[in-house]
Amino acid sequence: MSHPLFSPEVRHMLDEKNALALKAFCESLHPATVAEALEGEFTPEQIWEILSHADLRVQASIFEYLPSHLQVEMVQKARPQVAELIARMSHDDRVDLLQRLAPEVRETLLRLIDEADRRDIASLFLYAENTVGALMTTDYAWVPAHVTAAEAIDLLRAQAPDKETIYYIYVLDEPVRRPDGTPAPRRLLGVMSLRDLILAPRQQLVRELMETELVTLRYDADVEAAAELFARYDFLAMPVVDEKFGLLGIVTHDDILDVVTREATEDLQKQAGVVPIEEGYFEAAFAHVWKNRAKWLAVLFILQMFTIEAMAHFETLLEQVAFVMVFVPLCLSVGGNAGSQAATLVIRALALRQVHTRDWLRVLRREVTMAAALAGFLGLLAIARTYLATPGAILDKVPPEAFWHLVGVVTGAVMGICMTGALVGAMLPLFIKSIRMDPALMSAPLIATLSDVLGIVIFFQFVRIFFF
Repeated sequence: MSHPLFSPEVRHMLDEKNALALKAFCESLHPATVAEALEGEFTPEQIWEILSHADLRVQASIFEYLPSHLQVEMVQKARPQVAELIARMSHDDRVDLLQRLAPEVRETLLRLIDEADRRDIASLFLYAENTVGALMTTDYAWVPAHVTAAEAIDLLRAQAPDKETIYYIYVLDEPVRRPDGTPAPRRLLGVMSLRDLILAPRQQLVRELMETELVTLRYDADVEAAAELFARYDFLAMPVVDEKFGLLGIVTHDDILDVVTREATEDLQKQAGVVPIEEGYFEAAFAHVWKNRAKWLAVLFILQMFTIEAMAHFETLLEQVAFVMVFVPLCLSVGGNAGSQAATLVIRALALRQVHTRDWLRVLRREVTMAAALAGFLGLLAIARTYLATPGAILDKVPPEAFWHLVGVVTGAVMGICMTGALVGAMLPLFIKSIRMDPALMSAPLIATLSDVLGIVIFFQFVRIFFF
């Protein structure tokens, strides 16, 4: 979506070839604002022309905020120019970009990048997807332990233009080499904030300033575990280490925010019965979205057929008390709604580690109590609805002596279906988690379908109890 305030002005600058105005536009606004103004309004060629008036570092910052599909299109249009820009991008962002490119395009670009950057990119390519290693950047600020605060500031002043963040400064040991002669990651000794460094006496040694009680991430840890640590400690960045506590890189808070957003999106899609789709709504291919949605709809459709089977089983009852069918939608809706509520609460608690699969008995006790309380409340509403608000057209079909039987059926069914739906919604995610699958797969549509099948059985059991 383009920015409504800037896009027309930028187009006017572009038409008039106003280089100074385009340079001011790119360099005076936040890169995210510039990217928003360019997205959707200009072709990749036009965007390259606009960016070309800015400093290369500014170009890289703006490029990082463009949508991934547009980045890929732009790479296809100006490969030599992209090679220069990639050298200025954040280390993790440029690896993400290269992974989205076709292999032949990626190889062409890598040949245009200098050797040091190629080695850095190759090292980040080695880490498995959805691990901390794949998320981290090697773009961090560091100093040795033996320098003074004044010397450390001078070192940081030289490093700062090329670093993603210098809010935290990492203190590293002397370099060592592996048995094969290759350099090993320097061992992490401590960390200090830029604030502490600036406020320290000029001649105080870094080893006296640094914090040695460190919270670190393993390179092979899951990104969700990293997100939990960021939420717990409110850090802006965290160091990533190997088995020997060698510093491999850092993970920054903005990358963790992207992880949290992505995971939340995936969970919402799964709970709606959709296989996660990484692309944007309009960018995702129609056939791909259709396939993902159709699979779940087919499963739910097949499961819903059991509702027909259940109703066919009670066909004899239906012929004798057909008037009760009017109340079936009312009763069945309770199960799906109660199940969705319980499932949402339990899945969220599992995601936040507030509940574990070993707590299933405690969850069961709580949900039984909650379901009973909810069922009692809805039962009272069912009595009121049946007794006070049943339409006259239905009452005409109900024999006078059968009216209170009808009240009993609706009230009992509502209470029974409510309890069943709540228990299904609470326990199924725990079961799925116990077999090492994603509990978000217990989507609201699936729980509603299961509740419908069980609800039909419960409803007609109460019909049988009260009428036969």
